[in-house]
Amino acid sequence: MAPDDIDAISRENGAADVGDASSRVSEMDGAGVWAPEMGEAAPRDLCTDCGISRTADPGRCGRACQFIQPDYPDLEARVHGRARDPERPDERFFGPFRRMVRAGLTPRRDGAQWTGIATRIGERLLETDAVDAVLAVASRDDDRWAPKPVIVTRPEGMAQCRGMKMGYAPLLALLEPARKAGYTRIAVIGIPCQVYALRALERELGFERIYVIGTPCSDNTTTDKFHAFLELLADDPSTITYFEFRADYFVEMRFTDGSKKEIPFLMLPISRLPADFFPLTCRTCVDYTNVLADITVGYMAGEGEQWLLVRNERGEELVASLGNEVTLGQPGDKGKRAKHVEGFKLNTEKAAGGMPVRGMPNWLRPIVGRIMPIVGPRGIEFARARLEMKAVETIIHLRLHRRKRIKYMVPQHVWDMAADYGLTPEEDEKPVSRQSGS
Repeated sequence: MAPDDIDAISRENGAADVGDASSRVSEMDGAGVWAPEMGEAAPRDLCTDCGISRTADPGRCGRACQFIQPDYPDLEARVHGRARDPERPDERFFGPFRRMVRAGLTPRRDGAQWTGIATRIGERLLETDAVDAVLAVASRDDDRWAPKPVIVTRPEGMAQCRGMKMGYAPLLALLEPARKAGYTRIAVIGIPCQVYALRALERELGFERIYVIGTPCSDNTTTDKFHAFLELLADDPSTITYFEFRADYFVEMRFTDGSKKEIPFLMLPISRLPADFFPLTCRTCVDYTNVLADITVGYMAGEGEQWLLVRNERGEELVASLGNEVTLGQPGDKGKRAKHVEGFKLNTEKAAGGMPVRGMPNWLRPIVGRIMPIVGPRGIEFARARLEMKAVETIIHLRLHRRKRIKYMVPQHVWDMAADYGLTPEEDEKPVSRQSGS
């Protein structure tokens, strides 16, 4: 039997006010960027506010949400023509893909988080009239870190969507105003929980074509909590213009005066953050690499550049649209991840259970922080390590906080990654598919 959440959510009624599409032109700015008003989010458990609960049919959350009963094999086959094949190199970790490349735009775009590939793809789709609009996330006018979902109809508008934002962004609430405005070919640039819901509902949305540019998601938090974190890192956090966890084990910050600061991961004040800094949704996410996107544009295996997972024919089309603006190469692959993942697992078990985690002495942290980029996993091995860490983190936190939902929320490929670290499903935790019931 499906979990109670599905039946309960499917019975909910209510409609969000998606506004009058006829007023869309007057609401757009000069760059063709439109931020329609949207309804309030319906109350949900384990929700990242992808936007579906704000639409005219919020009951669809019951069959669209990644955190209720995801079916990755079915959707992977529907989107890519086949599900992931564990016998193919690295699909066990990253899902179906045709090729994996290290990439960078030349020149790098100002304001981009890395080199600007994701937003440049959006620009090219609009420049070539391949789409009528791009659904993406800009920054709120009063806060560069706060996300604002927008519909972009001109190439120059994509510049507003560059860079990282921190917080929930109900991007999919824009599907209805986009459709009412007459847009039939769209692109969506989104994170995994948004893309899963989009793909689950794609057949019924009424669009002629949807391109999906996915970014891997790192742990999210609210914008307010992120501001509190920045206050621990700078005397004047309002001067911080850029923040990134890099694949070389350093956090990079840039400031309004042009200066830059690099902090080893081990020197971050993580112990001073509240226990709920990262929500349970992010601690139990099973799709770090956005496996249902046409192309995943990330950084984990990029070693300072970007990392592309081209997943299907449409993804190849998106890469080709960049022409000679993008340089492609082979990702590196060095180091050994096992002991690092094992250490992460042990610390997560202690912290999740409320036990004190014995940290290394403060005098040793800067030394180890400088050594890690040399001896730690790098390139593809770094990405594999992060995927295995997420797998064990998901199982540990669900066992503690939502044990009855493990069999619905944790797919088999996540158990496969965790098995090397002694985590295997008990009888009541074995995956249950939508087709088989319980």
